[in-house]
Amino acid sequence: MEYNKLIDNTLLKADATKQEILNLCEESKKYNFKSVCINPDFIPTAKEALKGSDVLVCTVIGFPLGSMSTKAKAFEAKDAVEMGADEVDMVLNISALKDKNYKYVLDDIKAVREATKGHTLKVILECCLLTKEEIVEACKICVDAKVDFVKTSTGFSKWGAKVEDVKLMRETVGPEMGVKAAGGVRTHEEMLEMVENGATRIGTSSGAKLM
Repeated sequence: MEYNKLIDNTLLKADATKQEILNLCEESKKYNFKSVCINPDFIPTAKEALKGSDVLVCTVIGFPLGSMSTKAKAFEAKDAVEMGADEVDMVLNISALKDKNYKYVLDDIKAVREATKGHTLKVILECCLLTKEEIVEACKICVDAKVDFVKTSTGFSKWGAKVEDVKLMRETVGPEMGVKAAGGVRTHEEMLEMVENGATRIGTSSGAKLM
């Protein structure tokens, strides 16, 4: 297995500098990772730095809380794609999910799906804030919305990816949809455990260490 192509090499901290993003891109080219995952304002920087490689540019939408309006998320996603993002990781509306307003959650995701046609869309559930039942419900909504991946975490809440959550997500979405484990995956062994339990993509700020 090409483990390098499972990795979204990630730098989303608020104080990231342009040089740090350039360093991330150089590291990602060296290991030929699947993508760099960065905040939207750095899309043009990463796109230019990765020119000539097959490393993709991934960005985040409605990040990290997921509580922006649907219209704002859709605009942000469209803008990101126009700037050159290949993949988009959006945060679902966690409050609406907890209120059992499933139609709102579905419509929210569908609006971003529409804005990102032809590009990979991952939906961040933020499992650390959800019950097992809510994780299952969120996964079912994502299947209905025809997204490409469900993702465990932003990495900015209580904790990141847990094996039991990855396993539950895989069981719920079935064999075809992608499952991204993100947050706290810092060793090769932890990556292997996530993959063995159904993860098909790993979001990590420790890409080189995982290799």
